[in-house]
Amino acid sequence: MTDLPTKNGPLSGIKVVELAGIGPGPYAGQLLADMGADVIVIDRPTSSLVPKAIDARGKKSMVLDLKKPEAVATLLKLVETADVLIEGLRPGVTERMGVGPDICHDINPGLIYGRMTGWGQTGPWSQMAGHDINYIGMTGVLNAIGKDGQPPVPPLNMVGDFGGGSMFLVNGILAALVERGRTGKGNIVDAAIVDGTNSLMSFVHGMAGLGQWRTKREANLLDGAMPFYRCYMTADGKFMAVGCIEPQFFAAMMDRLPIDKDAYGGQHDRTAWAKQHEMLEDVFATKIRDAWEVIFAGTDACVTPVLDYVEAASHPANEARQAFVQDGRWLHPQVAPRLATQPLATHFEIATKGGDYAAILTEAGLGDDEISQLIAAGAVVVTKD
Repeated sequence: MTDLPTKNGPLSGIKVVELAGIGPGPYAGQLLADMGADVIVIDRPTSSLVPKAIDARGKKSMVLDLKKPEAVATLLKLVETADVLIEGLRPGVTERMGVGPDICHDINPGLIYGRMTGWGQTGPWSQMAGHDINYIGMTGVLNAIGKDGQPPVPPLNMVGDFGGGSMFLVNGILAALVERGRTGKGNIVDAAIVDGTNSLMSFVHGMAGLGQWRTKREANLLDGAMPFYRCYMTADGKFMAVGCIEPQFFAAMMDRLPIDKDAYGGQHDRTAWAKQHEMLEDVFATKIRDAWEVIFAGTDACVTPVLDYVEAASHPANEARQAFVQDGRWLHPQVAPRLATQPLATHFEIATKGGDYAAILTEAGLGDDEISQLIAAGAVVVTKD
């Protein structure tokens, strides 16, 4: 049995215990692991809804059956020396399991207890199920995306789960770690996706307060209403993204399009926008996407190709920044953000479910006999999937 390897990065030495889940919790753990934290995932004996993938990179895994008291005791043993615990269960579940924040703080007063939920720890909907589409639907985000007169378009789960969820959980954890450095005391982070997504809407609320945003779709600066901020289909059925808001950038676009500027009209002439949409649709349809990319490459026109995720990985602009790492079957996005003191990653190890129980328990101070007893009791489950 060997100790867990020492990791590099600004969070090196920070130990995180992550109770297995899907979506925003594991992604938050991935971000912490990317920055050097030692993340131990407590997996469940049952099959995972989503198999381990990129959000398991840089982590270690062991399987505990937390229905057994011996497994709960083992988890609390890990908590003794942990800096952070992440859980994404419904409010009250970890308390019923015997690993809630009060018990954990009795054992380790400096622990940062990170709680990831959709609706929050309190409120009338706190016990209700939901998914990204439900959470962002309650914040005004979903209603703002899509074409007017048609159903809103779900923006994958980037805005709610990962934007309003993971990013705010990580932000809260890091803030609590800084606070602990001053006070020596841990904290509880209540990261609700609805709260984080509401915060992401700050720009929209600010624009609305200035009288420059409406609740109607396709009626605002960034929602496709304006001909200079939307996507246009090219001759090969692909798309170019046009985002030339500033007048100098708009001028740079117009200089490279075969359009009569007088016939086109002023950039901010709302009465001409319908006509301008059609003119830009017609002109972009005359060439394939790659031809338009060549025309606009290196300019300030803010006109760029719309790529799929496979194309993005091989695009020269991304390749030049080593934005992706092809590592076996996995195409990994590079660690972000980049710190001057942390080299870019060239390899990512994906945790195997339950594969690290021996190293984890040995590091926690358990001997071979104790580990064997936990396995015999079914508290530690030896499995790989």
